[in-house]
Amino acid sequence: MNEKTIEQIVQQVVAKLNNNSSELTPEGPIPIGVSARHIHLQKEHVDILFGKGYELTKKQNLSQPGQFAANETLMIAGPKGSINRVRILGPVRPASQVEVSLTDAFALGVKPPLRESGDIKGSSQITLIGPKGTVHLQEGLIIAQAHIHMNPEEAKTLQVSDGMYVSVSVQTERPMTFPQVKIRVSDRYKLEMHIDTDEANAAFISTGTTGKIVHSEEPLRQVFVNETKVEEKKEEVDSRSVMYYEKKLLSKEALEKIDAQTIHVNKQTIITALAYDYARENDKKIKMV
Repeated sequence: MNEKTIEQIVQQVVAKLNNNSSELTPEGPIPIGVSARHIHLQKEHVDILFGKGYELTKKQNLSQPGQFAANETLMIAGPKGSINRVRILGPVRPASQVEVSLTDAFALGVKPPLRESGDIKGSSQITLIGPKGTVHLQEGLIIAQAHIHMNPEEAKTLQVSDGMYVSVSVQTERPMTFPQVKIRVSDRYKLEMHIDTDEANAAFISTGTTGKIVHSEEPLRQVFVNETKVEEKKEEVDSRSVMYYEKKLLSKEALEKIDAQTIHVNKQTIITALAYDYARENDKKIKMV
């Protein structure tokens, strides 16, 4: 056999292994994967956060072909708090984005919109802190909308198409139906529904849980779009609300020149008593990171 024939055979075998359509009915079953908070980075931001020319290193492959969890993690910070060791997913993307749960958003002090991954225009601000530098995203923080990845053959069996919205029912100890789950179809996808940790916890979903598509779903997407727009109008985060002070001494005089209401400083930074007094009197917060 020539090289081209061998390549075709390999592709067919891989496609068969990844294709669950022979076991599917129009309802499913749909494997469910739980996505914890994570970060996608563009190359320029990798250079800033880890050093010029740095390449992300693979920790393990993810369920979707070509995607991987990196060994590298970052701290993310908002107006009211920060979360450490947030995993980066690779490979690099055209634009950086951060996906969190609503519980995470409360801890950070932000109100990110519910969006499809990649739809970050007008989304919330967030700051990324790495070992070599800091990046402040003017937009890029979202709560990811539940969605299902699948290839065209699986979509045909499930009687759905790319961009559709369906409901997915799960029968656990706490049965639940997820509405407005978006269908995403591509030759490079493997069948799996993705939800965040809040959604998984609410329905007692664990590894191995599957769901079934409810085909009576009505097109309610416009309602969700309008609600998201309302939330976006409410959220006007001042880009100066958080500052990262890197000098070794924070004095009252230095603090008077800082507009931000929350100042993050290194644990090694010395903070004078007068600086603490000034912060308290002017409703400023000094946080060690």
